[in-house]
Amino acid sequence: MYDNMTFGAIMQRMLDAVPVGVDKREGSIIYDALAPAAAEIAITYLELQMLIRETFADTATREYLIKRCAERGITPESATSSIVVGEFFPDTLDLTGKRFSCDGLNFVCVEPAETGGYELKCEAEGSAGNISEGNLVPIEYISSLQTARITGLLIPGKDEEETESLRTRYFDGLSVQAFGGNVSDYKYKVNNLDGVGGCRVYPVWNGGGTVKVVIVDAQYNTPSDTLVSYVQNELDPTEESGKGRGLAPIGHIVTVAGAESIAVNIITKITYNPGHNYATSKTSIEGAIDEYFAEIRSTWENDGPNIVRISQIESRLLGLDEIVDVQDASLNGVKSNLSLEANQLPIRGAFADGA
Repeated sequence: MYDNMTFGAIMQRMLDAVPVGVDKREGSIIYDALAPAAAEIAITYLELQMLIRETFADTATREYLIKRCAERGITPESATSSIVVGEFFPDTLDLTGKRFSCDGLNFVCVEPAETGGYELKCEAEGSAGNISEGNLVPIEYISSLQTARITGLLIPGKDEEETESLRTRYFDGLSVQAFGGNVSDYKYKVNNLDGVGGCRVYPVWNGGGTVKVVIVDAQYNTPSDTLVSYVQNELDPTEESGKGRGLAPIGHIVTVAGAESIAVNIITKITYNPGHNYATSKTSIEGAIDEYFAEIRSTWENDGPNIVRISQIESRLLGLDEIVDVQDASLNGVKSNLSLEANQLPIRGAFADGA
């Protein structure tokens, strides 16, 4: 708005107001008298322009966006800690409260896991603690303990909400009001629960008063049974279903389920650059496919078409330095795009180079 209010433009306007016949050359008395004032005025315009940008939610930086969101009761989603499951030998030891280290992170045993072993909570918040396997080293000596390992990720940790995600939630809150158990209300509450990366809500799915909530974890994968049970208990505890003991309104019978992972088997003919073949390019190929499938899973919550496209797979593979050409791709035995059901998530299955 004030891009034209530079020091030079302001100085010229001030000199133009000086009567004719007065020496206005650089270094003259009048020039030197006006220059400091022009510089300060230019700074004022810069600050005014910054103030205008920070006033509106679509241009505000994080600090002032948080203040704008707070006016509507919206706050950034905080970072959360991951919950992993550990197996220990012998399995008769009481390890509650014991601390262990893995890959530079510390974990504390919280309680015995339903499937055996112990649930461990990462002491550091964020996605860094999303470890699915690794050796555990006790921080303090534990008599009789022989082996300790992380064997699974139960509830992924989440990083603090990014600025653009917060901005999107602010504008979504202006267009659709979350209130009284409507779909937006469920999405807002569920997505704020630890370990949840997104959800779809199906009202009246099994008759009046019933609600089905399908979730993915914070890494946009099929959630563990532990995470599903946690969300179910937070929304509508099964033993007192419909009584309003959780976040769901009285009279809402809520069923929580996890999205289903579907393996996508890929066969294609690849032409490689000299010096390369499938064996040398396997890691890059799998990484490109995994990245594409992760993008699909990350947008699953938005209720858009859940389609795995051959053109996208071929494009990702052609972007690799090792590959010259990709032809005749098929997905799960069919040479066409793969349309998944609403609550299915694509994961990489078998990959075969049919060249």
